[in-house]
Amino acid sequence: MDVLRIPAAVTSRLPGRLGDTVGATGRPVVSVVRLHGVISAQAAPVPRQVINAHSVEKLLERAFAPEPLAAVALVINSPGGSPTQSQLIGDRIRALAAEKDVPVLAFCEDVAASGGYWLACAADEIYACSTSIVGSIGVISSGFGLDGLIEKWGVSRRLHTAGGSKSRLDPFLPEKAEDVAWLTGLQEQLHDRFADWVRERRGDRLATGTELFDGEVWLGERARELGLVDGIGTAHEVLTARFGDAEQRPVEQRRPLLARLGAGGPSSAGPAELGFELLAALETKATWARYGL
Repeated sequence: MDVLRIPAAVTSRLPGRLGDTVGATGRPVVSVVRLHGVISAQAAPVPRQVINAHSVEKLLERAFAPEPLAAVALVINSPGGSPTQSQLIGDRIRALAAEKDVPVLAFCEDVAASGGYWLACAADEIYACSTSIVGSIGVISSGFGLDGLIEKWGVSRRLHTAGGSKSRLDPFLPEKAEDVAWLTGLQEQLHDRFADWVRERRGDRLATGTELFDGEVWLGERARELGLVDGIGTAHEVLTARFGDAEQRPVEQRRPLLARLGAGGPSSAGPAELGFELLAALETKATWARYGL
C-alpha cells in the first residue's frame, strides 16, 4: 500500500530547499519537536504533560537554532485545550520560521484535534497517519452545576460582588439564560478566529462545499481529501523523502534538576497538592476521552 504521498504542489510552495542549507559544517539538520499533551496555561504541583507557550519556548528556540538547518518537524499528539495558548504557540512557530527562513512540517499522531490542529496549522505541510484523528475546528467549554447538590445538603451559598456580571456561571448558583447567551457569544468569536486561522494557513488546499468548521473530526485519509492535511505518512518517511540524508535530530524538553535527581515527586506533595493533581488528571483524561483515547 502506498502510504506516502507528497503532492508536488505542496513541496513547490515551501520556503526552504535542501540545497540552500548544506554548508561547510556538514550534514543539514531537521529538528524534530514532540508536542504531546493537553494545551493549558495551568501548571500542577506534580508534573504532568501539558503544552503551553511557556513550556515550549526554549524547546522551539533550540529546534530553530542548528546551523545548517533544513527544516523543523512538529510531531503533534494533542486533543486541544486553551485557544490562547494555541495561538501563542502557533504565532511563535511562524515567527521563528520566518526568521530562519526554513519550512515547518507537522505530523499528526493519535490525535491533532481542536487546539492540536491549531498547532498543526502553524506548519507549511501537515501529514497524518491513516488512523490519526484530525480536525475538531470548534470551541467547547464544560463545567458542573452544583446548586442542587448544596441545596440537598442544606448548604447556603454566600456570594458578594461589586458588579452585576462578576458571578456569571457560578457552579453553585442556578444557571441563567443571559449567562449562557454571553458564553455562547464568546465561543462564536473564538470559533471565527479559529476558522480564520485555518483558512489563512491552508488557503486553497481546503475543500469547498463541506462543513469543515462544525467541530467534526476525521481520520487521516478523509482529512487529506478535505485539505486539512497534505498527505499520509510518518515523520521518518516524509522527512527522509524530502531531505535525504539530513540528520533527523530530536529536540527534547530538558527536565528540571530536581526531577533528574529523583526529587520533587509525588511523595513530596501534600494532600492538597495530590487532590489538585487528581482533579487535573481526571480533566486531562476527559479531554482525551472525547476522541476515544
